[in-house]
Amino acid sequence: MDETPFLVLLAFVMLAGSYFAGSIPLVMTLSEAKLHLISVFGAGLLVGTALAVIIPEGIRSLFTSGQATHAHTAPGEGVTMSEATEIADLHTLIGLSLVAGFILMLLIDQCSSAYSRDVEVGGSGAGPLGHGHRASVTATVGLVVHAAVDGVALGAAATTTQTDVEMIVFIAIMLHKAPAAFGLVTFLMHEGIDRKRIRRHLLVFSLAAPLLALVTYFGIGQEGKETLHSVNATGIAMLFSAGTFLYVATVHVLPELTSRVDGTFKPNQLFALIVGTILPVILTQGHHH
Repeated sequence: MDETPFLVLLAFVMLAGSYFAGSIPLVMTLSEAKLHLISVFGAGLLVGTALAVIIPEGIRSLFTSGQATHAHTAPGEGVTMSEATEIADLHTLIGLSLVAGFILMLLIDQCSSAYSRDVEVGGSGAGPLGHGHRASVTATVGLVVHAAVDGVALGAAATTTQTDVEMIVFIAIMLHKAPAAFGLVTFLMHEGIDRKRIRRHLLVFSLAAPLLALVTYFGIGQEGKETLHSVNATGIAMLFSAGTFLYVATVHVLPELTSRVDGTFKPNQLFALIVGTILPVILTQGHHH
């Protein structure tokens, strides 16, 4: 299949699937207790997805790239000094990519916090509004940045003209985009954001990855495609996005939820959190390349 229409098809499926998954909580009639329970479950999905899907997929992509293929020797063969150095460099690159994504979200969060304080001082001083606004904006921006990086990863994979690589990246992205959309919407609902605004947040999140995938693919020349392939931008992009994902899940979503229950979850909430965390592990069983 020609790579261009195939990428457009994947982008459309990604948009529709993400928006559909995020719309599920909006069409359900839920009490406050049930909404909180689903929010806890969604938070678990975010954490489990980052740890069990995105990071392993990024590492696998990094080590199976053209840059690392010759670092895997046959049984009985030794590893040369240069090969050992390349493996060590890849290990360092994993940490740097994760930390870079985390730091980016930290900076975005601080800028958002400073903006919210300015709004409160310059406005009527409505503290709760500023707090809810900041939390919802940070969560949305974090996941949009993450989705955008996913799009870059898919676009970079498409430039390799290897359909199997492209499908692997697409499946990996969809395995965490649907839970992320669900988790984002339940979090925004729990923050008291009105449904019309939530749908706008969801639409922006759903559009980010497909648009960036197409922009990356059509915006890169042949020389750029070769460069991206040689440094394996796909693996780096996925690990970078995992850093943004972890920041949103652990610094905002989970603390917001625990603060509403005085720091201790009820048994059913703790069970929902654990189930949400392990679910991505179960879904990815047998997802081998």
